[in-house]
Amino acid sequence: MKILIIEDDPQLNDQLASALRHENHTVDQAFDGEQGELLGSDEVYDAIVLDLGLPILDGLSVLKSWRDNPDDIPAKNTPVLILTARQDWSDALRAFESGADDYVRKPYHVEEVLARLGAIVRRKAGFSSPVLRWGPLALNTGSGRVTINGNPVSLTAYETKLFSYMMHNQDRILSRAEISEHVYEADNDKDSNTIDVFIGRLRKKLPDTIIETVRGGTLGGYRINPRENTDE
Repeated sequence: MKILIIEDDPQLNDQLASALRHENHTVDQAFDGEQGELLGSDEVYDAIVLDLGLPILDGLSVLKSWRDNPDDIPAKNTPVLILTARQDWSDALRAFESGADDYVRKPYHVEEVLARLGAIVRRKAGFSSPVLRWGPLALNTGSGRVTINGNPVSLTAYETKLFSYMMHNQDRILSRAEISEHVYEADNDKDSNTIDVFIGRLRKKLPDTIIETVRGGTLGGYRINPRENTDE
């Protein structure tokens, strides 16, 4: 997954970012509401962690600017997990009414935040279980562990990011540009041509028919092969 963290406390921000990167997720960080609002409006994320008590622009205003925006900005429908030190339930209610998907009060355990992030991403993709399956293959979305018939498959960090994104979007054709948006962080060069290289590596490690190439110019790309998935 590609995650945006908007948190003004540098220690908490870095702690969450480190935990997510350790789980092979791609992470961008913002430390005030204005910076976070701009990143969410320009970059594509699978989920956003948003603190309410932010400088320059508070978290609730950031969330409303995304949800109420008439334009098709990336964060308009991105799952958002709210963080806050406020204890009043009315704050949580306002966050949900503004379009939040879940809510965690500080102090929190990092593991809880990671679990809730995984849950809201799976809900958006239409999955209930943390384990996504394709025939004999299983991907644990919590640990990033991939197995075939119970036997572990060794994937690099980027291979895991790419494969996880494809498994979360099994019903869609994904262009190289879209995949690269979810694999690379905001300050990296998003070279979509290297996606072909990663796809080639995955095909050598996974069942031959799992990744399908779809031809068709701008409509072409890659997808998880629906015809071969026998785990229905």
